[in-house]
Amino acid sequence: MNILDGTATPVMSTGRVVHAYVEEARAEVIRYLRMPGFLLPTMLLPSVFYLMFGIILGAHNSPDAPRYLLASYGTFGVMAPGLFGFGVSLAIDREHGLITLKRALPMPPGAYLVGKMCMALMMAFVVTTLMICLAVFGGGVHLGAGHIAAFYLSQTLGVLPFCSLGLLVGTLAKGQGAPGLVNLIYLPMAFLSGLWFPLPMMPKVIQAIAPVWPAYHLDQLALSAIGMGQGGEWVHALVLAGFTAVFLTLAARRLARHG
Repeated sequence: MNILDGTATPVMSTGRVVHAYVEEARAEVIRYLRMPGFLLPTMLLPSVFYLMFGIILGAHNSPDAPRYLLASYGTFGVMAPGLFGFGVSLAIDREHGLITLKRALPMPPGAYLVGKMCMALMMAFVVTTLMICLAVFGGGVHLGAGHIAAFYLSQTLGVLPFCSLGLLVGTLAKGQGAPGLVNLIYLPMAFLSGLWFPLPMMPKVIQAIAPVWPAYHLDQLALSAIGMGQGGEWVHALVLAGFTAVFLTLAARRLARHG
């Protein structure tokens, strides 16, 4: 009831709420499919890196290199949809007033973020598919159905911590400065997590601080998924869940205060 005049406040039915979430997710997916400046680098950058360093050069150094680097460059690939899809686009939407407009619309308050999350999950699935195809058909990597399913699961859901980190960045950065800030996080994190070069080849100090980064823990889960892990999968999964919860909480508080 409306306290001021006693009239009933319209409430959306469950079906309409679900439809609103579905339509917002569809709109976000279509939006990014029409943005080649986001779509092509997200798909091609990890694939080209893996082709050059994981398959062409890696196979000459070790027969296991294409398999090992599938996890590393796969992780590198799924980081981008979360960081750029959330961080950059949210900063631009805030600067242009789109967030304020959506708050005024008769739509569920979480539909905007759920839509972006669906887009990131879809892109992570596509990137993972490209990487597996390169590994199997280009690198001669033999993966059983169980390994492929586990790799899809770890990589697709592994985008969520980076969605929450991107969300936090999007609440902190201005629209024009967001791409630079995201790159300052994305590229150093990939390097310091051992995604570009195996950690045993890195200096001791980098090996020591690698567990600080969520990308390291996702890489360990990806390695376990393809049968090259060192155990502790539940620990890595819990750490990633913790990263997601912390970043999401900080971002939600800032978004509620500053829009």
